[in-house]
Amino acid sequence: MNEELYATAREMVAPGKGILAADESTGTIEKRFTSIGVDSTEDHRRAYREMLFTTPGLGEHISGVILYDETIRQSAADGRTFVDVLRSAGMIPGIKVDTGAKPLAGFPGETVTEGLDGLRARLEEYRGLGAWFAKWRAVISVGEGLPTETAIRANAHALARYAALCQEAGIVPMVEPEVLMDGDHTIDAHYAASERTLNALYEELFAQRVDLPGTILKTNMVLSGKSAAAQAGVKEVAEATLRCLRATVPAAVPGIAFLSGGQDDIPATVHLDAMNRMGPQPWALSFSYGRALQAPSLKAWGGSADNVPAAQAALLHRSRCNGAARDGAYSEEMENAA
Repeated sequence: MNEELYATAREMVAPGKGILAADESTGTIEKRFTSIGVDSTEDHRRAYREMLFTTPGLGEHISGVILYDETIRQSAADGRTFVDVLRSAGMIPGIKVDTGAKPLAGFPGETVTEGLDGLRARLEEYRGLGAWFAKWRAVISVGEGLPTETAIRANAHALARYAALCQEAGIVPMVEPEVLMDGDHTIDAHYAASERTLNALYEELFAQRVDLPGTILKTNMVLSGKSAAAQAGVKEVAEATLRCLRATVPAAVPGIAFLSGGQDDIPATVHLDAMNRMGPQPWALSFSYGRALQAPSLKAWGGSADNVPAAQAALLHRSRCNGAARDGAYSEEMENAA
């Protein structure tokens, strides 16, 4: 038993709070910056992350922030490390440790996430830099004949090895199997792929002796494919997601932090709120959003220091709305009050 891990995991999904994913790789942040006409230089990336992390009152709605390798080593303009900035605002620093999803040899259209080589030493370094939790993302595609059992098993095994190494290092592992919503599949097909993925994940975590109360699950909601002609409604998404989780996720897991998975910011909030209105569940239902928290803020910022107050207001607003959804207390009026 590791009470410190347990306490950190519970704090990550505390009532009224969720996690800000700010761990975009250099390639991903470049795409985001290109969309607003900003060059992705180290200075611009640092300034953007400082704008996010120093948002006044952010710690009231955000329990932790996932950082990237570059970001955990950077400092604010006042000289404080970003880790210190987050801790002083009551937020837990985390770190993305995988090295990305790469093509799975022999299985066209599928990937396996890499990064286990040297991970023990990297985790030790990140713990020294102030990371209290980590994240590893596996990507599962849905389509004709997909996902294969091989892809599911390969990714579940890697997630479990990563989780065991994290706990050895005194770091809470956030395990993130994402069944993509890309495609024209039905919500039933997404449910089936999600159920298979989560069952395999927990079989591997159990086999590799991962201590579940010291973990957080970050996973997708059960949705219609993004390009499907028929889109499931809010109630159907909430019910299907909870049904899938109850069939697969042990009650020992303290919380589930949903990823937005390409949903727009407001639908991601509405779906989370709907689930939390459906009565108590064995685990806390929270959020770990990247784009669904950052998109309005990124647009408002536009690369200009003059726009920092407006950008921070946009981030705080989305964080407040999702914090309310974490407790089933969100309303449309909250959006209008922005």
